[in-house]
Amino acid sequence: MADHYPLLPDRHPQGDFFVCDILDAAPKGDVGSMEHPIFSLSTKPDTRPRRYEHNNITIEIKPSVDGLATVHDRDVLIYCISSLIKGMNEGKEPQQVIRFQAADLLKATNRMTTGRGYALLKAAMERLAGTRISTNITTGGQEIFETFGLIERARIVRETRDGRMQEVEVKLSDWVFNAIRAQEVLTLSREYFRLRKPLERRVYELARKHCGRQKEWRVSMGVLQKKCGSGSTLREFRRLVAAIAKEDSEYNHMPDYRIRIDEQRDHLVATSRGTVGGGEVNIPPLDPEVYDMARSAAPGWDVRMIEAEWRDWASEVPRNPEMAFLGFCKKWFQRRGRP
Repeated sequence: MADHYPLLPDRHPQGDFFVCDILDAAPKGDVGSMEHPIFSLSTKPDTRPRRYEHNNITIEIKPSVDGLATVHDRDVLIYCISSLIKGMNEGKEPQQVIRFQAADLLKATNRMTTGRGYALLKAAMERLAGTRISTNITTGGQEIFETFGLIERARIVRETRDGRMQEVEVKLSDWVFNAIRAQEVLTLSREYFRLRKPLERRVYELARKHCGRQKEWRVSMGVLQKKCGSGSTLREFRRLVAAIAKEDSEYNHMPDYRIRIDEQRDHLVATSRGTVGGGEVNIPPLDPEVYDMARSAAPGWDVRMIEAEWRDWASEVPRNPEMAFLGFCKKWFQRRGRP
């Protein structure tokens, strides 16, 4: 029975982590930007360039010779961002270059601390540094093209005699770092790191992003396949997702959300288990002066309506509610333009 249990063993018990939506850090600033996958689901080198178009925004993901960064490579970013957010919550200024002990990352992300674990970590950093994201955004009547990496560089500061890295230094890209400073993050369940299959992790990420604290989120299989970045046929993709739903019905192993298939409508349905958010987020009243700035950030829009949307979207009380609200208004306008 243990051999068939869908979750990996909990190797190193630890607390919750934050995850940054990488594309949300791009100039378009869309809080729904996880619609466009940048991490490969493959466990083998994936050298397929990808191109996605949505709402007149184009996103291209280009691999290096080592292949695209994978869903499991994302663990490195999760750890770095989590560490910086924790420091910010303690009043520390975030730094774009972060130094940490390799063993701490491996333990925090439920990875093996064997020699193979260190080798896989090194390969992950190489793919993260090599994968390039290119995207366009139209703002103020101009189309702007941007290109960036997931991380700018990674350096092993010290290495033991048997080849295992000890201290690692990572420089985050400007886009990721800007998202951290704006606290554009979501909380992930610790059980995320125990999910064995890349597709399970991607389905969880999408449910966390789109369902959030709502009771239910539905998505058609065709759209889900696009959001997952799967290279399988739609028929094979349905089979793979159905297998996840079947295991979840048997083991309840998917974190935060119950996964099932509505075969009649050909939908995946994610239902909240009630473990996200911990209830309503009570953000205090805003300084009245912020509304004039909000009107400048989102001209033509009803800023009180935007505020209501922001309060409903927020998963925790921000350190600076006024600045967080203004950032939300700017993103709102970037995405929709004038009403």
